[in-house]
Amino acid sequence: MRNVVITGPGSVEVRDAPDPVLPGADGAVVGVESAAICGSDLHFYDGDLPVGDGVAVGHEFIGTVLEVGPEVSNVRVGDRVLASSVTGCGTCAGCATGNPVTCARGMQIFGSGVLGGGQATAVAVPAADFQLLGIPDGVDDEAALLLTDNLSTGWIGAKKADIPPGGTVLVIGLGAVGLCAVRAAVAQGAGTVLAADPVAGRRALAVDSGATALEGPTVAAVLEHTDGRGVDSVVDTVALNATLDDALASVRADGTVSVLGVHDLQPYPLPILMALIRNLTLRMTTAPIQQTWVDLLPLVTSGSLRTDGIFTHRFPLADAPDAYAAVAARSPECVKVILRP
Repeated sequence: MRNVVITGPGSVEVRDAPDPVLPGADGAVVGVESAAICGSDLHFYDGDLPVGDGVAVGHEFIGTVLEVGPEVSNVRVGDRVLASSVTGCGTCAGCATGNPVTCARGMQIFGSGVLGGGQATAVAVPAADFQLLGIPDGVDDEAALLLTDNLSTGWIGAKKADIPPGGTVLVIGLGAVGLCAVRAAVAQGAGTVLAADPVAGRRALAVDSGATALEGPTVAAVLEHTDGRGVDSVVDTVALNATLDDALASVRADGTVSVLGVHDLQPYPLPILMALIRNLTLRMTTAPIQQTWVDLLPLVTSGSLRTDGIFTHRFPLADAPDAYAAVAARSPECVKVILRP
């Protein structure tokens, strides 16, 4: 098989690798038809996270089941499936809630250095009955890819932001997860969604998704839009020190900040006293992907939650270096990329 490997900052290779084998009696091997580059992958590409001798990346993929172990019952060879980016054992009390993050044996993420990456021609999938979902009728390939991570992450980020009915929400960062969070907040009953991003074209995409774009410094714009009170809820999909500062300064007293972005490995100087005095709730979330499918599948199949317009570019797997460079430019034209083996 072939897979995409990040070998250092700005360095991407497409390598030959041994074909994957069943990871156990409960596992499967999936032939990848489409994979996506996630903002989290850029943390390896940008050098924010170590890659050692190279990391086979990618945690968003769909494809066809090529082989299953004898204990697999929910999918069969030939089924088209999507895979949760976050994995668990599938049998413990934590996984029984649909949340692999609480797996008693420890959750893993495809393409993070332990499990194989999904930007490949094939992937070994442990605990296949838990990780894999047959792609339902009415769910196109782009929607299926979003259900592996970004749509689920945006959805749970909005949900954990405690949006009151008709409330005001600020979404910081308008990449794929941010745009999904905007749409999720609208679907969850927000009255106003304010959208902040330094790239004007991405603010325009958020407006198309139902948001009001902010101009200028974020905190000042939020206070202007809320008569100085601040928003009820914030979803920060970036998690730089600067965006966390903006999130905490933009939320009203007794409000909630929901963090989805991947922070760097340096400490963040959290203003605990300010948060205490203002009764703030701070949540940080790796999405329970499988748990969100119950909410999201009816909305996606009915068309109540849009999934169009997130993917902007498509590249052959062999052109992964060019694809990463395009995503890393963070332009308004290139929001999210599909790689096709």
